[in-house]
Amino acid sequence: MGILNVTPDSFSDGGRFDSRESAVSQALRMIDEGADFIDVGGESTRPGSDAVSLEDELRRVLPVVEAIAKRTIVPISIDTYKSEVAERALQAGACIINDISGMTFDDNMSHVAVEHHASVVLMHMQGTPRTMQQNPKYENVTREVKQFLKNRVKAARSAGIEQIIVDPGIGFGKNSEHNVQLIRELREFVEIGTPLLIGPSRKSFIGAILDLPVQERLEGTAAAVAVSVMNGAHILRVHDVKEMRRVAKVVDAFK
Repeated sequence: MGILNVTPDSFSDGGRFDSRESAVSQALRMIDEGADFIDVGGESTRPGSDAVSLEDELRRVLPVVEAIAKRTIVPISIDTYKSEVAERALQAGACIINDISGMTFDDNMSHVAVEHHASVVLMHMQGTPRTMQQNPKYENVTREVKQFLKNRVKAARSAGIEQIIVDPGIGFGKNSEHNVQLIRELREFVEIGTPLLIGPSRKSFIGAILDLPVQERLEGTAAAVAVSVMNGAHILRVHDVKEMRRVAKVVDAFK
């Protein structure tokens, strides 16, 4: 899953793809490099970020989703927790909703997903993007995240959503130790019975391990991706599609 942030302030690539032309060009480049999905987001969810208005988010994502959908048959996911953004993006050509709140921030999200026969990614997050990294605490991070995701899958199925993907939410309300534990124990999440998405790309826990800035975390991301695939991840949400696809292909050979 190739990450396409059409935002001015995302932690890794904010401002690089915030015009329709540059965003579509990047999407097509990632598809050429082997992306199976393109994940379009119009609101930064980096630690400490403020929410953007509905109007701003729609203005950022809709032209991009529409333009990409006209150029490719590769599935597009919309990275949002607002049901109106999801609905408008689905109408514009997206077919997956990637909700960082696990459909807990907007009660109408499950209705939108069912109405449009959309697939849904349910992610775990402790708190909100603004507060999530202030002091995250767990008794057992793997057990607690797994229970949350099991509950959200049950609710989504009860609502009538057919295809569900789970994401433990690396970096969303977790410190470095929590993130490492989640990836080490990723097999626990395979037991939920849905496809498992993991998003370690360029995250701060890699920077903490290596003491490197975001632009220098390619090898660290590759290591996290390799362990994730070995431990059962089905979908990799990454910035560096070509490189991580190669990593995954070699790990698959070992598996």
